Amino acid sequence: MIDQLIQYDQDLFLFLNNLGSETWDAFWLVVTDKLTFAPLYALLLYLIYKHFGLKTLLISVLVIVLMITFTDQITNIFKHGFKRFRPCRQEGVMESMRFIAERCGRYGFFSGHSSNSMSAAVFAGLLLRPYYKNLIFILLFWSAFVAYSRIYVGVHYPLDIVCGLTFGALSGFMFYKLLGYILKRFVETLPVEK
Repeated sequence: MIDQLIQYDQDLFLFLNNLGSETWDAFWLVVTDKLTFAPLYALLLYLIYKHFGLKTLLISVLVIVLMITFTDQITNIFKHGFKRFRPCRQEGVMESMRFIAERCGRYGFFSGHSSNSMSAAVFAGLLLRPYYKNLIFILLFWSAFVAYSRIYVGVHYPLDIVCGLTFGALSGFMFYKLLGYILKRFVETLPVEK
C-alpha cells in the first residue's frame, strides 16, 4: 500500500511539474524564494503593532522566532528520519521532470517552505482575525501558492507539500495559543479572542 501511495505521489508530481513552461519559470522561481515575501511579513508585523502595541509586537516576534525554529527543526528531523529523496534526486523521476530550482537538496519529506509559510499564515491570520476577518483566507491561499511553487521548481512531491502544510497549520495554531497564554499572563489587553 505504501508503494502504491508513493507511485501515485510520483505520478501526480510529474503531471503537475510538467504543466510548467519556460514562460512561467522566472515567476515561480521568484515565488519560491524565501526573501520574496519579506514585505508581507513586515506588513503583518506592522498590523500587529498597529492594533496591539509595541509590547505585544515584541512578544509576538519572540513567539514567531520560536515557531519558525520549531517548524524548521521538526522538518529536518522528518527529512533525515524518512530519508525520502527529492524528485530531483530520484531515479525514475528526475529523467522525466522539469527541474528549474537553483539547487536540489537531498531529502524532501516534508517541505519546510510549506510548513513555515502555513504556520505563519495560521498564526497571523488568527491573531489579526478580530480586525481583518478575511485575512486568514488570503494568507492560506498565499501559503498554498508558495507550497505549489516547490512542485513547479522540481524539489518536492505533492505528499511533501500536504504534510508540510498540515504540520504548519498545527504549529501555527499551537503557537497562536501559546501567545494567547503569554499575553493573558503578562499583558493587560488581550489581542486574541477568548
